[in-house]
Amino acid sequence: MHLTKREAPVEAIRARAYTIPTDRPEADGTFAWKSTTLVVVELTAAGKTGIGYTYNDATTASFIESTLASTLVGEDAWNIDALWIRMQRRVRNTGRSGIAACAISALDCALWDVKARLLDLPLARLLGAVRNRVPLYRSGGFTTYNDDEIRDQLSNWVHEDGCRWVKIKVGTEPSRDPHRVEVAREAIGDDAGLFVDANGALDRKQALFYAERFAQHDVEWFEEPVSSDDLAGLASLRDALPAHMELAAGEYGYTIDDFRALLANEAIDVLQADVTRCGGITGFLRIATLCDAFHIPLSAHCAPALHLHVACAAVRLRHQEWFHDHVRIESMLFDGAPRARDGAIAPDWSRPGCGLDFRHADAHRYAV
Repeated sequence: MHLTKREAPVEAIRARAYTIPTDRPEADGTFAWKSTTLVVVELTAAGKTGIGYTYNDATTASFIESTLASTLVGEDAWNIDALWIRMQRRVRNTGRSGIAACAISALDCALWDVKARLLDLPLARLLGAVRNRVPLYRSGGFTTYNDDEIRDQLSNWVHEDGCRWVKIKVGTEPSRDPHRVEVAREAIGDDAGLFVDANGALDRKQALFYAERFAQHDVEWFEEPVSSDDLAGLASLRDALPAHMELAAGEYGYTIDDFRALLANEAIDVLQADVTRCGGITGFLRIATLCDAFHIPLSAHCAPALHLHVACAAVRLRHQEWFHDHVRIESMLFDGAPRARDGAIAPDWSRPGCGLDFRHADAHRYAV
């Protein structure tokens, strides 16, 4: 096959899963876990290899290799939008959400990474950065933690690391949550912002009941007080919450229609999106445009190392979640993983692409 100098056909795709134990048991309002599975994609085009990843079940790796790889191999890696549409059409009968969406997200991120590497540019330069640093909110405070563990974690984040906001999980035992919120507020003092996340564990009346009690401790963000599938419930709570408390949701959005529905139903004050679920860099940029159209701020959910460059390019981005579990994994397994300084992270402008290189030798013992 004759190629022009401008073509960069996808030559190979490799996907592998790695399950990493947590440093202690973790839980939120609807789920508990002792390990996290990372699915890493390596995509080679024109002699360069791009990286993408997602946090999902290990079967995502086999789905990538058995179903989606053939959609991309041999195609021109420059044409990312066209390839994104091809992948969406390939999973039409499978269903575009869940594992399929996460698989597409990882591959799309790898395509953007390889494109930037071929151009020898940091991805944020290629996307068009509107900021050089991304503000963080620290996220942990799992419902498995006792009072001392919450105090130690949150106090260190605010007083040692200079973080402006912290978030704890609620909803496992709702009756205990006002006390846990009080412990968190005492740990961080009066000047730092305090967020809570129920992961959809409550019903509407419970959520409003506890929101009024959380407000006594200046909680300013209530994430997924009810299921993100309950658009009417979110919208009614948004109107009923204390005036200074914002409602956030969107982390479980997979398709652009999921995000459009949250915005069109006026269900949230802040939209969350996760680049490892929402269709990768391509999907995240489309969601950022929706936020611009609806005049709603955007917050990036988890996976901070992978979000960093696209977060620099999203106009209405407010902050990035610095999630305890993912920060630990990414610092263990990726060279170039960002480090928090003064409550923010910044790209290494000397590294091309997303700035990450996967440590195969370190990851080998976690391979599924």
